[in-house]
Amino acid sequence: MPLLASEWLGLLRESESAHHAARPCLAGTEPTGPANVNFNTTMLPFFAELVSRTDEDRRAFETHPVVLAAVADGMSVERYRALLLELYHVVWHFNPVCAVAASRLASASDDVTGSALQRIRHFLYGHMHEEAGHETWVMNDLQAVGVAPEATLVHAPSAYTLALNGYNHWAADRRHPCSVLGMLYALEVIASVYGGPFAAAIREALLLDGTRGVSFIDSHATMDAQHMAELRVVLNLVTDEAAQAAVLESVRVNFHHFTHIIAAV
Repeated sequence: MPLLASEWLGLLRESESAHHAARPCLAGTEPTGPANVNFNTTMLPFFAELVSRTDEDRRAFETHPVVLAAVADGMSVERYRALLLELYHVVWHFNPVCAVAASRLASASDDVTGSALQRIRHFLYGHMHEEAGHETWVMNDLQAVGVAPEATLVHAPSAYTLALNGYNHWAADRRHPCSVLGMLYALEVIASVYGGPFAAAIREALLLDGTRGVSFIDSHATMDAQHMAELRVVLNLVTDEAAQAAVLESVRVNFHHFTHIIAAV
């Protein structure tokens, strides 16, 4: 059953509360990375606006027939291999895109804006550290389902994967560096909400043991639920209208292209 925007906001609030209880910040600790973001921040306008204005794009992803079938019944091993091969290229480009964005988040002249940009930049530093090497997890899953690492490295990504990565690089460098937050939001919504059920369906359909073959998707279903709570705080630091417009555009483009990546395999 597709989630309405109001239901999705409620789910995010529950995720944040659970994460805050599981990983509290030490009193007096400065927010220098994802692990130390202050989760006492209340819902501020931009995050609520982002969820509401991109709700149609999120629901277009979750109601796509191929996505619904994959979450319910898994995939054949051939289609799952094809999906992981595309996912390898998406994950490989994740940190380079974040690095481009971080390099362009220069400090502003006024204290308020400068502090916000610094916190976003530090958030990206921490996020890149957490995500480093995760393309190897995808490669390991591919090997578990019969694709040799050499074949993964020479695989040519599809047009939709090229479009997704190309847009994210261009947007971080030319559109606005805060566009990277739209990429993070879209991909982490997909992983945190749909990754767990999809991993379970794949495990059952392909008779896989434990996390073998689904380690990347399964682990990110939990990790990205935590990241979403952190990202909510960071997105509420974005107050510039041009930056907000870039984030909104990025969310829409990432949902669109990722939907077509899955539909094409």
